[in-house]
Amino acid sequence: MSDIVTAVQRGSQVYVYGAGQRQLCSVYAGTGPNDGLKGYTSSTVSVRRGSQIYVYDNKGRQISSVFAGK
Repeated sequence: MSDIVTAVQRGSQVYVYGAGQRQLCSVYAGTGPNDGLKGYTSSTVSVRRGSQIYVYDNKGRQISSVFAGK
């Protein structure tokens, strides 16, 4: 499994990179005022869209979501 080294938001996309700056995946970040990348670990990326925070793995598969409030 490829560990996440960094995640960067550019516009409405979050790009997820592993070792050697190899792109692992990208996920939609939304366009709202509070939307976007909220954080990442070596195995997950968290993105807020609307009132939800979505958690993705290193392949861009959604693994969970949680209500974030308004």
